[in-house]
Amino acid sequence: MQRVRVRYAKRGRLRFTSHRDISRAVERAVRRAGIPVAFSAGFSPHPKISYAGAAPTGVASEAEYLELGLTEPCDPDRIRAELDASLPPGLDVIDVVEARSGALADRLEGSAWELRLPGADAELARVAVEKFLTAGTVEVERLTKKGMRRFDAREAVLTLASEGTAAQVPGQSCVILRMVVRHMTPAVRPDDVLTGLRLVADFAPPVPPEVTRLAQGPLDAVSGEPADPLDLDRDTMRGGEAEPAGAHGAGQ
Repeated sequence: MQRVRVRYAKRGRLRFTSHRDISRAVERAVRRAGIPVAFSAGFSPHPKISYAGAAPTGVASEAEYLELGLTEPCDPDRIRAELDASLPPGLDVIDVVEARSGALADRLEGSAWELRLPGADAELARVAVEKFLTAGTVEVERLTKKGMRRFDAREAVLTLASEGTAAQVPGQSCVILRMVVRHMTPAVRPDDVLTGLRLVADFAPPVPPEVTRLAQGPLDAVSGEPADPLDLDRDTMRGGEAEPAGAHGAGQ
């Protein structure tokens, strides 16, 4: 069975789509595109489609990932084009590579986020960010599947910065927060960081933020930014020649 890994974006109004509805849309698109997806065995077979690090409902993303198990070898470029054409606008396929080794989820060590805060005060945001970063711990509470949890939102935040932008609406300022957050358990989300900013500096945006995940992947040791998790799966050149097709699949 061939495995391929797909990077796709969740844009526009599709940010409000639940993960279950996105899963159904992907399954329909796979059938419509004629992609030979494999099915599980048992009384109720289901397509072998797995998701890694899905963004919460209401959040846009440029870096969502899934893996397809196929019954026969397919060209990744063909899958990218046909799957993208079969998905609704706003679910856009960016990249497809053949899986080589290791678990994709293990590579997703951190995420880069952008939060647009219309109407927020830039100076108050700057002060709140400074107080958050200098705090030893910032404990927040959130309702999870296991009930109400209290955890440190500061520990997971590797970088956090704010900047003001030109007003898109006359007379209304806009603040942009950018952050890199390490994946932990429980996960620290952008809204947890906003809760932390309110706790340390009484900073709260006047309207709900517009949140976009820009990237997720292994954390670069130098820059601290998430790298492309699919780089390890791409064809590499060795000695001036491409790696022989199928060489990576031995033993799988």
